[in-house]
Amino acid sequence: MKYHELKANRQIKSKRVGRGIAAGQGKTAGRGTKGQKARTGWSKRPGFAGGQNPLMQQLPKLPGFKSHRAKSLNVFTDQLNKIKVNKITAETLFTEKLVPSAHENIKLLFRGEITRKIEVCLPNASAKAKQSIEDAGGSYSKTDRIKRPAKDKSAIIK
Repeated sequence: MKYHELKANRQIKSKRVGRGIAAGQGKTAGRGTKGQKARTGWSKRPGFAGGQNPLMQQLPKLPGFKSHRAKSLNVFTDQLNKIKVNKITAETLFTEKLVPSAHENIKLLFRGEITRKIEVCLPNASAKAKQSIEDAGGSYSKTDRIKRPAKDKSAIIK
């Protein structure tokens, strides 16, 4: 681009209202005659219903609270006695059909004593469940939740 090709930005001038009848927007300045909308500073806020109680204030508030946090899947210590392997992970619980998915947050809870030595690797466990594992001679180690495998976007048909 050359210097002689430059053009000034075309500025749209604001309409000069209230400058007399001859100017075209004199007297009421295009606001009509009287009323709430004719006054300066007027703006209708969202939900305004002309002095009537707005709809969002007429409707009752809903009771309760809905958490968006995903609930953890609970597994109990007495269920671990039925599993034959000594190292118990999320995949093990999934193959034994104790949880619907190995990719969810799994928590081990106490319900009955553990009868044999096992090694447990899960994301969460209660204090009493950990104590029960250690009393039976086993060990507990905290592991991260298994992430779901990423979807292969190249396989999507276009």
